[in-house]
Amino acid sequence: MADMQIIDDLVADGRLGEAVDKLTRMIGAAPGDASLLFKRGKILWRMGKHSAAMGDYAHAAELDPSSPAVQALEQARDIADFFNPDLYNP
Repeated sequence: MADMQIIDDLVADGRLGEAVDKLTRMIGAAPGDASLLFKRGKILWRMGKHSAAMGDYAHAAELDPSSPAVQALEQARDIADFFNPDLYNP
């Protein structure tokens, strides 16, 4: 898919916001495509927008239970649930 190559090129160039915008438009045209949601989630996570990324992972996992988004969501939840008070209170 030519659009996915454009997304990959934008990410490679560090133009993550543009990649997210393009993926958002693509998701609007194909709201049932779990792979697009997973891809956008990965980019959002990389941008530090963890809550939004987890939302995309959850939606992708709901649409396709065999999606890699299932594992990504589990890992993201593990990271979010991790708390070590010793790291914050030396």
